[in-house]
Amino acid sequence: MIRFILTRLLRAFITILAVITFAFVVLRMSGDPAQVMLGPDAPNDTVLAFRAAWGLDQPLWVQYVAYIKSIFSGDFGVSMRDKASAIQLVIERIPATLQLTIPALLLKLAIGIPAGIYAALHRQSIIDRGVIFGAVLGFTIPSFVMGLLLVLLFSVILGVLPSGGQDTWQHGILPTLTMSIGGIGILARFSRSAMIEVMGQPFIRTASAKGLRWKDVVWSHALPNAAVPIVTIVGFMVGSLIAGAVVVESIFSWPGIGRLLVVSVTNRDLAVVQCILLMVAATMVVSNLVVDLLYGWLDPRLRSQSAH
Repeated sequence: MIRFILTRLLRAFITILAVITFAFVVLRMSGDPAQVMLGPDAPNDTVLAFRAAWGLDQPLWVQYVAYIKSIFSGDFGVSMRDKASAIQLVIERIPATLQLTIPALLLKLAIGIPAGIYAALHRQSIIDRGVIFGAVLGFTIPSFVMGLLLVLLFSVILGVLPSGGQDTWQHGILPTLTMSIGGIGILARFSRSAMIEVMGQPFIRTASAKGLRWKDVVWSHALPNAAVPIVTIVGFMVGSLIAGAVVVESIFSWPGIGRLLVVSVTNRDLAVVQCILLMVAATMVVSNLVVDLLYGWLDPRLRSQSAH
C-alpha cells in the first residue's frame, strides 16, 4: 500500500512540474507583457526598463530557474497590473468561484447518478429513453451556448432571474445551472452504462438465484462494483471545477477565478496566470490521486497490480 501511494505521489509531482513548465514557456512565447501593459506607443526606453524591472530581459532558462526556486520558497510572484501578490489576488477570488462550483457539483451528483442508475434498472422504459435523451442533449451543448440560452429564457423572455453579477443569491442560479447541466448528463450516461454492465455479470445472477431480495442485490452487489467508473468521472469533474468556471464566469460577469484568468491572460499578467494554472493543475492532480487511492480501496486487485 505504501508503494502504491508513493508511486501516485511521484506521478502527481511530475505532472504538476510538467504543467508549470508548459505554462511558463507558452506564456512567454505568446507575447511581450511590456507591450501590452505600456501600450504600443510606449517609448523604447520605457519598454526596456519595464522588462528589466520584471526580469523579462533575462534568458528564458534563467527566468525559469528563478521561477521554480520562488515557487518552492512559497513566492508565486507579483501581479504586473495590480502590483499585488499574485496568490493573494487568486485567494480573494476563490470564495466567489466556490459559490458556483460546489452547488454545481452537488447538483451533478444528486441528479446525474440516481437518474443513470434508475434508468439502468428500468431499461427500455419511457424514463430510460428520457434519461438518455436528456443526457445526450445536456453534455453535447457547449456551456457558453447553454448559458446564453438560459439567459435568453429566464432573463430576457421570462424576466425572472438576473443575467449577471453577484449581488443576491438569485444571481448564482443561472451560472450554477449552466455548470451543472452538462455534468448531470455525463454522470447519468456513465452511471447507466456502468450499472447495465454490472447487472449482466454472472455474480448478479448467482446472487438472485440464492434468493436475495432485489434491493439487496442492487445495493450490496451491483452498486459497489459499478462505483469504479463513476468515481473516475466524479474525480475528473472535481478536478476540472476551476477550469470549467472560466467560460461561465465570463458569460455571467461573475467575479471569480475564471474571470480573473481571462483578464490576466488578456493583460499578459504572467504571475497571476501562472498561479491560477498551477492551482488548476494541483486540483486536477489531487483529485486524480484521491481517485487512484479510492480504486485501491474499492478494488484491491488494482492496488496489487500497481505494486507489481
